[in-house]
Amino acid sequence: MATGIVVHGIRNCDTMKKARAWLDAQGIEYAFHDYKSAGIDRATLTAWARKVGWEALLNRAGTTFRKLPEADREGLDEPRAIALMLAQPSAIRRPVLTMGDAILVGFDPGRYAATLKA
Repeated sequence: MATGIVVHGIRNCDTMKKARAWLDAQGIEYAFHDYKSAGIDRATLTAWARKVGWEALLNRAGTTFRKLPEADREGLDEPRAIALMLAQPSAIRRPVLTMGDAILVGFDPGRYAATLKA
């Protein structure tokens, strides 16, 4: 069984609930980090962005991003996207699962199974 798993996200997000339910059903232990209430730091976001790309981390489909002024949504690059996600943690795609050097962004049961049961 995989160890050292941390699931990062927001407690009441529907996708988070699905991911956590899947992990629980598989008997996989994990820690949960709610970055809406506990926060997220620049170093963590920067490390994730360098590993998976800031585009994968930014939830452009979510309400938080869509409600931003157009000037905040246009012309994004890594520094601006990270600043936006720090200011608006709800703009981070969920969940972000970390396990050692592995990072999974979003919930896909097949990817979770392949990564966590290997």
